[in-house]
Amino acid sequence: MKFIDEATIKIYAGDGGNGVATFRREKYEPMGGPSGGDGGRGGSIIIEADRNINTLVDYRYTRSFRAERGENGRSAECYGAKGEDMILRVPVGTVISDKSSEQMLVDLSEHGQRAQMATGGKGGLGNVHFKSSLNRAPRQCTKGEPGEELELYLELKVLADVGLLGMPNAGKSTFIRSVSAAKPKVADYPFTTLHPNLGVVRVDAERSFVIADIPGIIEGAAEGAGLGHQFLRHLARTSLLLHLVDVAPFDEAVDPVYEAKAIVEELRKYDEALYNKPRWLVLNKIDMLPESKQVVENFVKAYGWEGRVFAISAISGIGCKELTYAIMQHIEENKQHVDEAAENKQEAVVSTAADKEAGNEVV
Repeated sequence: MKFIDEATIKIYAGDGGNGVATFRREKYEPMGGPSGGDGGRGGSIIIEADRNINTLVDYRYTRSFRAERGENGRSAECYGAKGEDMILRVPVGTVISDKSSEQMLVDLSEHGQRAQMATGGKGGLGNVHFKSSLNRAPRQCTKGEPGEELELYLELKVLADVGLLGMPNAGKSTFIRSVSAAKPKVADYPFTTLHPNLGVVRVDAERSFVIADIPGIIEGAAEGAGLGHQFLRHLARTSLLLHLVDVAPFDEAVDPVYEAKAIVEELRKYDEALYNKPRWLVLNKIDMLPESKQVVENFVKAYGWEGRVFAISAISGIGCKELTYAIMQHIEENKQHVDEAAENKQEAVVSTAADKEAGNEVV
């Protein structure tokens, strides 16, 4: 099954124009010297991140892109015109890899960020480059070089600060509707969510974060069961995962503790780095429990959880405000740590460069 957050395309940079072999044939110089110009360079293919684009759906229908060829050279030492570059716009958060080697080439994570993926071929040389004292009338010229060709795999990883993880019907979509202006489809049956949803949670006037709701994960997802594994990639950029668990399942035969452990195991199988991300336990639908405090304590004990725990009701809003403020604080602290680490690294680089310039030995 294919989704609009991935696409495979072929790109062809423009070939260079050919050089020409011509000679000056003017009224007073009927046997003039060489005057053949060079061919123009072929157009390159550039990919640019654009925040106004949300999906890769356009690249599912048009799969081949070819830049303009450079013009051939002309007489009177006129150079051929350069082929026009082709700019392909993709959503912010698109990761581009070489299809054959599966090597990542570039990660376009900022609006306006550009990457030249295929370079146009150089133009051929006209015969003016081959004249010498021994060869006054060269007839040599060269053809333009072919442009680069690549098959690319485009993969969109949404730029969210927080990711929601959980079984189908855990209440992820209801939660994102409760705390943000996003309106994902909500229904009382599994697999309502078929594609990722993003919501901006505004805590204060100048404080907000982005939360991602992906299709529910089921046991066996890492081996390809269900839909959720297709979208686990969207959690890769998040700094925090919220593991939502339905502690009041409609079917009494369902064991919430078993399901919670199964989800985490699928996460570990899929990606160890994702598994090691900070993760909070969010127990949902406590409004449906008469003794919610006792149920929460029993669940945490049976699950063996030692991290942060929040008990909420996404549909009635109980505990949601406290959770969003805690998330905002975590994101700000995490950003501060990242900025400090980057600053320390920059200072270390500057210090090392200064020591080298002064002739000091760098250990």
